[in-house]
Amino acid sequence: MARTRTRYQCTACGAVSPKWIGQCPDCGAWNRMEEMVETSAGDGGRFAGYAGDAPSRVQRLGDVQGGGQARLSTGISELDRALGGGLVAGSVVLIGGDPGIGKSTLLLQTLATLPDLSSLYVTGEESPEQVSLRGRRLGLPCDDLRLLTETCVERIVAHARSEAPRAMVVDSIQTLYSEQLQSAPGSVSQVRESAAVLVRHAKQTGTALFIVGHVTKEGQIAGPRVLEHMVDTVLYFEGDPGGRYRILRAVKNRFGAVNELGVFAMLETGLKPVTNPSAIFLSRHEEPVPGSVIMVTREGTRPLMVEVQALVAESHAPQPRRITVGLEQNRLAMLLAVLHRHGGLALFDQDVFVNVVGGVRVSETAADLPMLLAALSSFRDRPLPHDMVSFGEVGLAGEIRPVPNGEERLREAVKHGFTRAVVPAANLPRKGIRDMEITPARRLAEVLEVI
Repeated sequence: MARTRTRYQCTACGAVSPKWIGQCPDCGAWNRMEEMVETSAGDGGRFAGYAGDAPSRVQRLGDVQGGGQARLSTGISELDRALGGGLVAGSVVLIGGDPGIGKSTLLLQTLATLPDLSSLYVTGEESPEQVSLRGRRLGLPCDDLRLLTETCVERIVAHARSEAPRAMVVDSIQTLYSEQLQSAPGSVSQVRESAAVLVRHAKQTGTALFIVGHVTKEGQIAGPRVLEHMVDTVLYFEGDPGGRYRILRAVKNRFGAVNELGVFAMLETGLKPVTNPSAIFLSRHEEPVPGSVIMVTREGTRPLMVEVQALVAESHAPQPRRITVGLEQNRLAMLLAVLHRHGGLALFDQDVFVNVVGGVRVSETAADLPMLLAALSSFRDRPLPHDMVSFGEVGLAGEIRPVPNGEERLREAVKHGFTRAVVPAANLPRKGIRDMEITPARRLAEVLEVI
């Protein structure tokens, strides 16, 4: 029988101590001693591999079957898109987001709508009555959904082996604990050990597993960073919990595209997929207004149209402000410096505010050209045409650089009725785009002539 003993290891230098101490005796770091369990040889459970108790052996990759089974649709189109096309047997999905944003609601809807698939909902935060009330309030067919309220990960796995669900939800990983450790639930060691047990069970049995994770005030999933490395897919809920729309973003996916987006609307009956998100983020003004431009961004495999707004106002502070919402603030400062150096237009005495309408976060460089156009439009108080779109990267030498999938972005703009575009010259389609007038730009000076 295996023997276990508790030790404490410094996360800074790796020194081991038989008891917890505030300061590491080797490196002098404070409050870095984390609990760990040393297990003697012969323990085949805690450190078992994904193949179970079968002996390890070297195989040729060509002899390994690729698992040709098709993905399973969850019944929610936007969740399938964020997952890369649906559920994969044995996959582990970690979902994080702010409190009240809809994580538990979405997963309860998923298990209730899975077609002909046995499932198990494990909750460590709510009572069975609370889960039942939510299911009735949302009008979900939850009568046959199996529910387990448990926080011990060993007992959860034991129930899962007897019930043999094809899909399982654990809400949440920060409430679970392992009997092998003495620390409290939510600690780094408990989160790491509980996740390892659940991931191992999912891989060995082929169970599609969803794990809910709490987030810190910085927006990161609480616990060790290794938690995101252990799972197959990491999804983040974005958006204002008090608002109507939610964005589910894939930041890691071993089975699909990274940065894929799923857009939902929060209604009284739960989260409803939004199949045409561009129509949401486009707020057409009755007449053209200064400081507004439409850009075509690309999130995962989907082109998405959003409105970029800028406000340039005279600054009365010693240091003018550069504030962005949904865009990178340092990139705005860099673009204004390029505008000064290569465009001859200085905004050192102006406050510049840039916002992406609808709460979307755009991280790609295709937003450079729309940001400059919006800032110039606001500074000169000249509105851009309401039927114009733009995208492109701006280099430090003042050149307009191409971005991927330019023709696909233009075709998406045509679908929404846009007839003009200012794009990098290298993104100009060879055969053109029907019903669209395209202005190619190679240098920043050519962009200044548009306004």
